[in-house]
Amino acid sequence: MTNKQKILIVDDDSNIAELISLYLTKECFETMIVGDGEAALAAVDSFAPNIILLDLMLPGIDGYQVCREVRATSTIPIIMLSAKGEVFDKVLGLELGADDYMEKPFDSKELVARVKAVLRRYKPATQAPAESNVEEVRYPDLVINRTNYSVIYHGNKIEMPPKELELLYFLASSPNHVFTREQLLDQIWGYEYVGDTRTVDVHIKRLREKISDHSAWKIATIWGIGYKFETT
Repeated sequence: MTNKQKILIVDDDSNIAELISLYLTKECFETMIVGDGEAALAAVDSFAPNIILLDLMLPGIDGYQVCREVRATSTIPIIMLSAKGEVFDKVLGLELGADDYMEKPFDSKELVARVKAVLRRYKPATQAPAESNVEEVRYPDLVINRTNYSVIYHGNKIEMPPKELELLYFLASSPNHVFTREQLLDQIWGYEYVGDTRTVDVHIKRLREKISDHSAWKIATIWGIGYKFETT
């Protein structure tokens, strides 16, 4: 029997949290509800969720700080839930490492669809796969493995949230091919994602902070169009 995937719901509004839990339980997920940031951080270790649904306005430690602390040690997918709908809030959440951002009030079916979409893309390493099934691209001083979700840069493992790694892998898999922001948004976030192209810019910025240009390759901006993984 396959173990259920576990979802940690972090929201101080018990009515909203219970409703979210109800819909996810019907989809055969196991859920846990906590109402503040400290309890959320404790639950990450004790409950070991596959994904976190994180409200931003929490008592004590807010959702932004929870995201920071989780991202310091883990690549668990995080979907932020907030009544804040300003672009600044969304960009900040993505910069801190969130994989998606949903504005309240939201449609329960859309939330379930986004949870499933994020989980489909996140595949943590559990066992060594058959060599023929490994999805990996290699360049000088850079190895991107989408099978076990790892990036090795100059011999060191670089921690990356799933969306950053998927974006890097997608670009590096088609060297010197120019992709528009819209194409990247569709390929990495999928048709169910409701967002703007600044999401792509935020993730490219985060990638560049972790991986500097190399003499043999770089993530190049094609002004007015998009990006490409440029090789020499």
